[in-house]
Amino acid sequence: MVEAILFASAEPVTVADLNKRMPHGCDAAEALAYLRKRYEGRGVRVVRVGDAWAFRTAPDLSFLMQQERIETRKLSRAAIETLAIIAYHQPATRAEIEEIRGVTVSRGTIDQLLEMEWIRFGRRRMTPGRPVTFVVTQQFLDHFGLESARDLPGLAELRAAGLLDSRMLGVGNMPMPNSGDDDEDDVLGQSELFED
Repeated sequence: MVEAILFASAEPVTVADLNKRMPHGCDAAEALAYLRKRYEGRGVRVVRVGDAWAFRTAPDLSFLMQQERIETRKLSRAAIETLAIIAYHQPATRAEIEEIRGVTVSRGTIDQLLEMEWIRFGRRRMTPGRPVTFVVTQQFLDHFGLESARDLPGLAELRAAGLLDSRMLGVGNMPMPNSGDDDEDDVLGQSELFED
C-alpha cells in the first residue's frame, strides 16, 4: 500500500499522511524501511525529502532522465542571493537578509520565492516587533535533491566547484549547515526566541 501511494503521488508524502491512508494498525515507517532495502541497487529508490518520502531515479541512472529545455523563468541575482541567505541562515528575517546583502530586499523578490514555493513563512521571532522569518520548503529540497538544509554544499565544496572565490565572500560570513552537531531544533530555529 505504501509503495502504491508513493508511486501514484506527484509530491513527496509524509509518514503521517501515509498512516492516515492505511488501515488501522499498519505502520508506514516500518513499510518505508522495508521498501528502502527492497529498492536498493535498483533503477528507482525510495528517498527521504525533508520529512516526506518519494520514489526517485537512482543517481547513477540520472543521465537517462536528462532533458534539455529552455527555462522560461530565471531568478534574478537578487532572488538567488536572497534564497541562498535564507537557505544557509534559516530562519532569517527580512532585516537579516538586508544586513547580509547590504541592500534592501524588494517585496517582489520575496513574493517570487514564496510563489515558487521555495521559501515559506517561519515562526515569528520573539524580539521587539516580532518579525516574521523565512525558511526553505520541501519543494526547494526536492528540486535540488537534498534531504535537509544540512546537505547544502559547504565553502570548500563551492570553491572546488569554482562557484566561489575569496573575493566574493568573507569566510566568517556564512555558517555552513554541516559544520556542527546542532540538534534539529537549533537548525530549524525552534528555540525560545520563536513563537509556536
